[in-house]
Amino acid sequence: MLEVREINEARRADIRLPNEPFALFGRMEVSRVDGQWSHQEVLFAADQVSEMCFPDENYDYDAMKRDCVFLGVYDGEQCVGLAVLQEAMFKYLYLYDLKVSRAYRGQGAARALIEKSSEVSKARGYRGLYTIGQDDNLGACRFYLKAGFHIGGLDTEVYKGTKQEGKSDILFYLDL
Repeated sequence: MLEVREINEARRADIRLPNEPFALFGRMEVSRVDGQWSHQEVLFAADQVSEMCFPDENYDYDAMKRDCVFLGVYDGEQCVGLAVLQEAMFKYLYLYDLKVSRAYRGQGAARALIEKSSEVSKARGYRGLYTIGQDDNLGACRFYLKAGFHIGGLDTEVYKGTKQEGKSDILFYLDL
């Protein structure tokens, strides 16, 4: 049985949960018309489907503990998922990172992290959560929408001049 717990000093090494590959099988295209966000999905052709893995972050517990809350999903004593929540000047707590070990995906771990993150957000006086998802990470974008987030913005400039040029970030908000 999976359990979500706040990661404290004693479990500080758990915040370095390694990233694992995820499938890139489509893109979410976002538009805004008459003040309303909408989206459509564009699935990649079979020969365009690939995998991507973000570099490991090597988080520093001591440097981050003042402004962040770390939540872990545990299978017994093994950390199999991580949410990093970062204080923000807005009325939404920033979901800085969300990841689940590949072997545990599709088992409710990410959903459990969102639920606990919502509790933390509410307890700290925030209106909700916000996060970003890359437009070509259709699996993540679908997950956020299914978890109750809505689209609140699109950043088409963030990757200019980088190896990921051509991608955009979609901003997702969850109101509590």
